[in-house]
Amino acid sequence: MAEGNGRRNPRTRPEDVPVLTDQYFLKTKEVVRRFGDRRVTYAVFMRRPVIFAPRLMIEFLEQMAADRGTRFEIETNYAEGAWVGAGEPMLYVTGSLYHLVDLETLFLQKLGPACVAAYNAYVMATELPKVAFFAMDARHCAGEEMAAMMAYAASVGSNAARRETGATGFVANATDATAHYFGNEKGRGTMPHALIGYAGSTVRAAEMFRESFPDETLTVLVDYFGREISDSLAVCRRFPDLAASGNLAVRLDTHGGRYVEGLDLSKSYEILERRAPKSIRGYRTEQELRFLVGTGVSAAAIWAMRQALDEAGFPKVKIVVSSGFTPAKCRVMAVAEAPIDVIGTGSYLPEIWSETYATADIVSYDGEPRVKKGREFLLRKPGQ
Repeated sequence: MAEGNGRRNPRTRPEDVPVLTDQYFLKTKEVVRRFGDRRVTYAVFMRRPVIFAPRLMIEFLEQMAADRGTRFEIETNYAEGAWVGAGEPMLYVTGSLYHLVDLETLFLQKLGPACVAAYNAYVMATELPKVAFFAMDARHCAGEEMAAMMAYAASVGSNAARRETGATGFVANATDATAHYFGNEKGRGTMPHALIGYAGSTVRAAEMFRESFPDETLTVLVDYFGREISDSLAVCRRFPDLAASGNLAVRLDTHGGRYVEGLDLSKSYEILERRAPKSIRGYRTEQELRFLVGTGVSAAAIWAMRQALDEAGFPKVKIVVSSGFTPAKCRVMAVAEAPIDVIGTGSYLPEIWSETYATADIVSYDGEPRVKKGREFLLRKPGQ
């Protein structure tokens, strides 16, 4: 199992399998026990294109095989991080039907979401290849197992994007438990909105953080009071040395219910007309327009922040953005050439849960090819 900072990925206990898997698999296991075991091969596939992220599934199967005193042959058809087309068998798993049949539910759970999340991470990284991404999805996950899966997937998708396009990709995440996937000892992060509220002002929160963590780069959340521009400049003036050295960043996380300070629809169009005119000329969908000139963290808002920082003499202050960044939003930011240094992502992994389903079918029994009607495409090709 992958490790980091003394932590192991969440491990499914053998004794928990019966209560976590489907009843029809448990009943099949009992039938096989009564009437005799057979050696079978499962073909595993997905119904949509994905990036192959099988490690957690394979680790689980190897763990279960060891616990049960058996062995599963796992034949991967693709390398980790490779593109896999819809319906393509990603891997074959061969072994005792008695020992495999009750594991199908669980091994599919560990594969599908990871593959889709890796795909999303890849797309985001390639859409904005010069931007660094932080995985901040842990608090949106349904428990630590999902958090580990999403971090692993983000690293797989990023590595694929680096290999193919030279993208920066995901460089860190929020928790220590999964920091090892990004080559780090610890997670990264500075302040939530709660700290701003506690301090009573954005500048005071920055001062408290700096006093508590004097050796860390300072990233200040600036939307709490709705004074994104004013508070950003106030923080820069309070820490001119950090601003001049490039060790200060401001983070925009404005929610979609209002515009960033000083903007409205008309002013947002004006900014993009000056900074990225191609982005607002020609047809744009309603969603794309929201990302460009709408409320929240729009391309216009990011350009407005960059302009204000530069005009005030703080060109080295970085801009971190968050709030609703999905592959679709990244695509629009690329069109607008938004001056983003880092993107913090949250609930985008996986973006569409209904697409994360992996499926498995047995394609041979004791070496004899056999699969249900309509799934013949899963059978091994001649020579395999």
